[in-house]
This record gives sequence, structure tokens and C-alpha cells, in this order.
Amino acid sequence: MRPLLFALAVIAIAAPVAAKDKSIPAATPSGPAVNCVNLSQVRETHVRSDQVIDFEMNNRKILRNTLPNACPNLGFEERFAYSVTGNQLCSVDTITVLQSGGAGPGPRCGLGQFQPVTLGK
Repeated sequence: MRPLLFALAVIAIAAPVAAKDKSIPAATPSGPAVNCVNLSQVRETHVRSDQVIDFEMNNRKILRNTLPNACPNLGFEERFAYSVTGNQLCSVDTITVLQSGGAGPGPRCGLGQFQPVTLGK
């Protein structure tokens, strides 16, 4: 029974490490950072790591949000939720990592400013 427990422990540890190994596309700033985005203009989000989320806007602009601190398991789960008042997500707001398998809500983390960028190819 011990080898099975060891194998499960190795799998549990290896999964988050693999998520951190993802490469983050290079980005060049293309304008001044902003504190808020209008949620009706967000087309899609791309979680790049535990600290980087790219917000793709309806006009195809990319706004990169680099969180002030790493958000545990964000890069592994690649999903998050937020609660806002009004129709804007701002740098003073927080996100909550959504954990798979019905494990309940994960860590809650603060956002940074939204930096317009051009992604490298």
C-alpha cells in the first residue's frame, strides 16, 4: 500500500509544477496602463501563470494584468471568478481561483493594473 500512496503524492506535487512551466507569451507595452476594464468589452481571458492574466477585448486589444503577488493554483486551474459592483473590473478588485473537482473556492487574490500590450509571435 505504501508505494501507491507515494505515487499519489508524486502526482499531486507534479501537476502544479507542470502548470508553472508554461511559457508566457512575450508582450510589449502599447499604451498607458489603466485601472479598470469594462466587463461588457471583455471577449475572453487567458490565464498565463499564477501571476499573469491576458484579457482579450472585443476590439482584439490585449490587456495584460500582472497580479502584485502570485495567486496559488491560478496557473494550474486556469479559471477564476470575480464579484464587482457595476460593470467594471478594477485593480482594487479580487479574483477567486475556481478549483476543479468541486473542491470549493480556491485562493482569493488582488489584481494589478491592466496594461495594453502587443503579444510576440
